Amino acid sequence: MSIPHPAPTPQLIYLVYGASTYHQEAVFSIASALAGLRKTPGEALDIQVFTDNPAPYRDLPVRIRELDESTRQRWIAPHGYHFRAKHVVMQQVLRESERALLIDTDTFFHCSPLELFRRIEPGTLLCNALGMPYGANRQTRLYQALAPLLQQRQLADDQMPLLNSGVIGLERADADVIDHSIALMDELYPLAQGAYTLEEFCLSVAAYRTRNVRECTDLIHHYWSRKELFRAKIKAWLDKHGDDPTSAFALDETGLVTATLPRPPTLQRLAYKIITLALPRQQRQFMREILYGCYRHPNPFDQACTPVWWEKARDNLEKRLKRPLQSHQLERWFNHPINRLVLGQRRNAIYLHLMQAKGDSASG
Repeated sequence: MSIPHPAPTPQLIYLVYGASTYHQEAVFSIASALAGLRKTPGEALDIQVFTDNPAPYRDLPVRIRELDESTRQRWIAPHGYHFRAKHVVMQQVLRESERALLIDTDTFFHCSPLELFRRIEPGTLLCNALGMPYGANRQTRLYQALAPLLQQRQLADDQMPLLNSGVIGLERADADVIDHSIALMDELYPLAQGAYTLEEFCLSVAAYRTRNVRECTDLIHHYWSRKELFRAKIKAWLDKHGDDPTSAFALDETGLVTATLPRPPTLQRLAYKIITLALPRQQRQFMREILYGCYRHPNPFDQACTPVWWEKARDNLEKRLKRPLQSHQLERWFNHPINRLVLGQRRNAIYLHLMQAKGDSASG
């Protein structure tokens, strides 16, 4: 039911439930938004968090909307598709407000969040990014399962751009896009053969030829790729600032958590490549990636990625081998004279970390 006087203040919305990792992501994303807001003084913004766990947000200036399990189950019905809840949240907030923007937790802002709202105009859907046309890859599950039906009903064609829904921004007058997307999800889910991205696909269909779709990759970073590296940076920020996340110092240091992958400089990487040429072929790429984690970064949040590089080196090797790396093989590799020389005193610590991480992964 609509309310007589929707709130005019822009509403920045988070939907967060489940594992603590998602709450950590959300806290940092909110902190980066607050840091950015300092660039637009005097302009109002409300931040709402729909969550099953209010505790992580107690020190943040946000409105908590508690989410119980029965409500969440209702939001993801009738098929138990959990991304459907994102659209239901937008549907609810747009009944209460003139303008809303839902953002995924695995994001952070390069600017004031109000800059995103400036791109939300009548007749416009703001998304994170526009991708390939629907017909660019006809081998996808979503194309093979749904294209004939959607083309027959003139809802989509091969030229329809696919969007990333890490951001969904709309004015209240355009809320019918969300209504249409939810209806499509409910109808198409049984046909989509479990396609993970059905939610943003349905939003693409609902907006196609009816709305101007804009993106905002220049204003935020959405780290859906290389997620573990960015989570390590964010955890380091939380370890340092979690007790006072809105202090000037904490907000300043959100800017040190950058969108750049913490790789060694080009010349250093070249040196690693030359050194590892002396190793047996099977070990070379593995040891280069181990050495990536050994580089000392001046940025403390980049430095926090060290163990992630080591774990990624092992994971990548196991993918190439198509089997788990046995502990005796790992020990033998670390005892190679070249590796002993290059790694020095770090060698034993890296080996023990990889064994511990492997044990944690197996028990999880």
